[in-house]
Amino acid sequence: MADGWSTDTGETVYRSRDSVKNLKIKVQIQRVTSTASLSQNLQQQVLAQQESGVIELDTFNSPTQTGTRISDDEELVVGWQEKFFSQFEMDLYQTESACHTPLEQQYHNEVTALKRSKRRRNQRIFTYTDFDRFTNWEEQAQSLTTPAKSTPTLLTERMANVRHRRQDRRPAEMNVPKSRLIVWEPSDEFMKNSHIINTPVQTMHIMADLGPSGKLGMKENEYLLCTIRADSNGVITIKPDFNNGRGPYRLETEGEKREVWRLFLENASASISNEEKEREQRMYRDLYNRHRDYLNSLVGQEFEMPPPGVLRLIVNGEIVSAMGYEYDNLYVHFLLELPNNWSSLPFQALSGVTQTCRTRALGKDNVAFFSYPFSFEAFFKKEDESDESLPQWPVLYFKVLSLDFWQRYRTEGYGYLVLPSSPGYHKVTCQTWRPLQSGTVAELRRFFIGGAPELEDISYVRVPGTFKGDRLSRFGFRTQTTGSVTFTLNCIQHARAFVDASSLKKRRQTVLDQLGGHSQQGSVYNVLEAFQRARRRMQEARESLPRDLISTTIPPNTESSA
Repeated sequence: MADGWSTDTGETVYRSRDSVKNLKIKVQIQRVTSTASLSQNLQQQVLAQQESGVIELDTFNSPTQTGTRISDDEELVVGWQEKFFSQFEMDLYQTESACHTPLEQQYHNEVTALKRSKRRRNQRIFTYTDFDRFTNWEEQAQSLTTPAKSTPTLLTERMANVRHRRQDRRPAEMNVPKSRLIVWEPSDEFMKNSHIINTPVQTMHIMADLGPSGKLGMKENEYLLCTIRADSNGVITIKPDFNNGRGPYRLETEGEKREVWRLFLENASASISNEEKEREQRMYRDLYNRHRDYLNSLVGQEFEMPPPGVLRLIVNGEIVSAMGYEYDNLYVHFLLELPNNWSSLPFQALSGVTQTCRTRALGKDNVAFFSYPFSFEAFFKKEDESDESLPQWPVLYFKVLSLDFWQRYRTEGYGYLVLPSSPGYHKVTCQTWRPLQSGTVAELRRFFIGGAPELEDISYVRVPGTFKGDRLSRFGFRTQTTGSVTFTLNCIQHARAFVDASSLKKRRQTVLDQLGGHSQQGSVYNVLEAFQRARRRMQEARESLPRDLISTTIPPNTESSA
């Protein structure tokens, strides 16, 4: 039987869009100790002997059999903040002279009505609502589902005396004394009163009187079964959780006669019907549409649009991290280069420097996490509309440097990143390299005084902007591969042609219209470039061949189709 108990008695948090007043919990307790089984066996023997005529049942009548008999098993459905009185409260509130507050007067009327109608539904199970003076029961009471030998943590001891802020709590006085604005040595009482949870939380406790059948109403026999908390955000915390098909919780009382009880908790809330669910969804859709229309009315329809024939590119990026470098204390210097037909705002800075960041070990690599944001805005306008070649995209050049104790820097690597031609989110990792000077003196200089070869023009990492020709030779230039830098980019493309194409549903034909493609634009761009290069090579090869050889080897249809 011990293997069937449920030992997971921790808190469970639920989030509900429905009102918490519709919450109902079915609570069931059963006594499973040997004394109960002995009493049941004795009662069965007495009934058998009475039927045979050996004895009379009146001899074994107990005082509790003359009135209402208290059963060892009880089941009760409890609603949110629904009050069920214990036997102690029934005896307390039935005397009108002991009731002083309006709440106690209300309880007196309810107890009197219950005694008059004799319709009390509970005997052992009862509740403490958020309005009772026993709401902070968890601060001093013991829970049967908590192990007896468990040691509370420091956080549990501190939070045990922290009360949730009530909605009806009086606000603090406006006149704050100017003296002692800073308390250098706060006391324990000051810390307990100052650290208060701001969210209003309502609490409810489901209790049980597990005393003997003839001794109900004693405070030492009251035990905590379940605690429910709910706030205004729809968060409901239940401790312990519903059984959900698992075994019952084990309840063990204290004292000389240790009784063992079973506890079952079940969610008995009524489920919503399909018609009500559809009606609620329609109501939410209507509410969201009205809110959207309201926001649209605040924003208006006059958005800032670029001029006709101009593409606006907005890049919101982040330098995430750098890894694989030789030295520590890294920082990144970056620069955005705009090709032909691209421009930017006059006051916008197209370069920047990150903060210096120390590396930390992550696996086998040392990683520096920058999380440095940057933002660029550029405009593209093609001067010659007859040229159908795809434009060149801006390039982000960067170099990684390290800083030593004497504030001397070393070049750790150069790299570049071509901005993606498709809008959306992109995460790119760029490899870097640095110039390498031959000889031991250069490495000693780099280690001791920080000197290292540098590039005069950072665009030499890719293709220099001043280069004019067909081939760029780097013969004899020694480099060394270093680490890598990770970027995240959020690209936005804005053009009037996109709006016109979507509204008129026309076919995109111009180069600017083609820039409104989706994520496959980058692959199409590479394919078209390769096709144009292959076509130029084929034309150059044909021009170099003799005319008679072309006429004999290549059919006329092939040449005309090409």
